[in-house]
Amino acid sequence: MILMGVAGCGKSSVGEAISARTGIAYRDGDDLHPAANVEKMRAGIPLTDEDRWPWLDQVGRELAGKAPLIIGCSALKRVYRDRIRALAGGPVTFVHLAGSRDLIAGRMAQRTGHYMPLSLLDSQFAALELPQPDEGALTADISQPLDALVDGIVKGLNLEEIKA
Repeated sequence: MILMGVAGCGKSSVGEAISARTGIAYRDGDDLHPAANVEKMRAGIPLTDEDRWPWLDQVGRELAGKAPLIIGCSALKRVYRDRIRALAGGPVTFVHLAGSRDLIAGRMAQRTGHYMPLSLLDSQFAALELPQPDEGALTADISQPLDALVDGIVKGLNLEEIKA
């Protein structure tokens, strides 16, 4: 499973909570970025597609080698999601953590210790291509409390039946 969405939408918090509930391991996709990508983002420079390909390839390889696994990865464009699917070697479910720009900006302004600056949020929303019906993705509204959000995802994907 990939928890997808713009920076600050809660991928890490939701991933850790789903992992605790189901026993399925969670991996933060931020940890899979090459150092050069982290430095660009830290400097407030948006990543290009060329910057993202090695990262997305690593995400796909992680899924292929360690499933079942939950990874938090922005996966903003359809082509990114398709690339992850191709490398994963099996079915990949995407959960789009969706929220308003104002809500997410407020959350980003409160977090500390993360390299992704608030100044890049608009570039994230500009790049975002919403999952299409043929992708079979689940969209979850992040404006609800974390427990309710996780409940909806776990029930929506029948994860209560899966215990890793």
